[in-house]
Amino acid sequence: MGEFNSDDHYTYYFEQEFLRRNGVAITVNKKFRNAILGCSLKKDRMISVCFQGKPFNITIIQAYALTTNAQEAEVEWFYEDLQDLLELTPKKDVLLIKEYWDAEERSQETPGVTGKYGLGVQNEARQRLIEFCQENALVIANTLFQQHRRHLYTWTSPDGQYRNQIDYILCSQRWRSSIQSAKTRPGADCGSDHEVFIAKFRHKIKKVGETTSLFWYDLNQIPYDYTVEVRNRFKGLDLIDRAPDELWMEVRGTGRKTIHKKNKCKRAKWPSEEVLQIAGRRRETKSKGEKERYTHLNAEFQRIARRDKKAFLSNQCKEREENNRVGRTRDLFRLPQWLRQ
Repeated sequence: MGEFNSDDHYTYYFEQEFLRRNGVAITVNKKFRNAILGCSLKKDRMISVCFQGKPFNITIIQAYALTTNAQEAEVEWFYEDLQDLLELTPKKDVLLIKEYWDAEERSQETPGVTGKYGLGVQNEARQRLIEFCQENALVIANTLFQQHRRHLYTWTSPDGQYRNQIDYILCSQRWRSSIQSAKTRPGADCGSDHEVFIAKFRHKIKKVGETTSLFWYDLNQIPYDYTVEVRNRFKGLDLIDRAPDELWMEVRGTGRKTIHKKNKCKRAKWPSEEVLQIAGRRRETKSKGEKERYTHLNAEFQRIARRDKKAFLSNQCKEREENNRVGRTRDLFRLPQWLRQ
């Protein structure tokens, strides 16, 4: 299990070291990181993160279930592992379970478990999912709200002919009234055959410690106005009778007025203009429903993005090697946070 940060978010994940399959992850906004009480892992298909809430804590479980082609014994092992993870969760916590289940919900209400706004037809995994929800007093949030079909389906087949609802968010029945909405965003371009699925849940996360927004000055581009302003300020000052703190306040005030702040860049540093243009065309193609062209652009995007990232990292390493060769130790060890990880 590992973690990394990217811009304003932290991601907790687990993946297999050699096989490129399974794996789960949960991404958290950095302003909520101090509220995380713990993170638990169950093999390579389940991860749980607990947040300090008010008045009750919130536990989110990300699960990646087996497909309908799996053997019955493997399915039972999956549910046993998930049950073990639930038993580790305090009963009073707000419980949310999210992710891919490969069980289709039809538009038939099951009292206490589903609403009457599901999508699809019944399959073998459906009854097992219903039984699990009944045993643990869970409700399927996707089925509670009446909305257009495009906000119900969560998966599209590679040929674009079939659209099903196979991703779910489960919530404790006790907190059913706190769910305000649950729907997909089919227009979002995420390079996957699954759609972005968003649920809106009303609850308070406890504020842990006071944080202030930090900013950095661009010291590589100090304007000439700063030099002139400081010189003029100190000409009229009696430096002998002034305390160091007072002088520092004069310098700091001048710097805040004249030195530009660094622009906060949300985007990764390695994508080239070429890959950004392809991403734009891919987004437009998805909105038009051109499945074959979208698949082609997505493959091209992945190929060029990997090339750009590899080239960027290579240049960064060469720069560090050059700093080491000429003895610029300060620049050598001044690694950006993303490179340290």
